[in-house]
Amino acid sequence: MISDTLFMMLFVGLFISFTILALFIWGAKTGQFDDSRKMMDGLLFDNEDDLNDAIKKENKIKEAKVKKKRTLDL
Repeated sequence: MISDTLFMMLFVGLFISFTILALFIWGAKTGQFDDSRKMMDGLLFDNEDDLNDAIKKENKIKEAKVKKKRTLDL
């Protein structure tokens, strides 16, 4: 009886551990943890205008990357 309980606890623990590991890997691959730059920008720019300028700059960089990718695809 005790060994059955131990095996059940082992399998449940392994299942939960692998599920959490899979969720972490999924989160890392999909960019769920990529907000470190946003946090640093929040520390560097104190007022609302500076934050808006930083967002505009980031959007321009993204648009430039998209345009570059489109030109390379053609």
